[in-house]
Amino acid sequence: MDEIGIKSDNKSSRGKLIDKLVSFSVEPQLIQPTFLVDYPLDMSPLAKQKSDNPFIAERFEGFAGGMEIANSFSELNDPDEQRRRFLEQEQMRRSLGEEMDRLDEDFLVALEHGMPPTGGLGMGIDRLVMLFTGQPSIREVILFPQLKDK
Repeated sequence: MDEIGIKSDNKSSRGKLIDKLVSFSVEPQLIQPTFLVDYPLDMSPLAKQKSDNPFIAERFEGFAGGMEIANSFSELNDPDEQRRRFLEQEQMRRSLGEEMDRLDEDFLVALEHGMPPTGGLGMGIDRLVMLFTGQPSIREVILFPQLKDK
């Protein structure tokens, strides 16, 4: 990463480093509609792992015009595995100082009561409007004018 101009340090998790690498060297090149699939599991702590590869998450992100417009993954519904991941994140947060999802007991209790297989898709309408109107800045398409420069 250092050789190609991406600042890295030994205080970042593997997932954070991969995210920086993809954001810097891959995402800006994605002009045509593209789906990135098979994200490393350590970048997706709430996602289910693939059945044929325990290091890969059931997740994809959609890109167009050089920006992310969608994120989707299969929700992890195993409360024991989710607790393990939350505890691992808490340890990394303390040791590396990274911003991470916090251990959420209420969420874990809800999982323990049972959650069916679930998936979701998050799509940024503001990003789609940017894409359709050719706007380079999200500030030009947001609905809240108080956030725009005067």
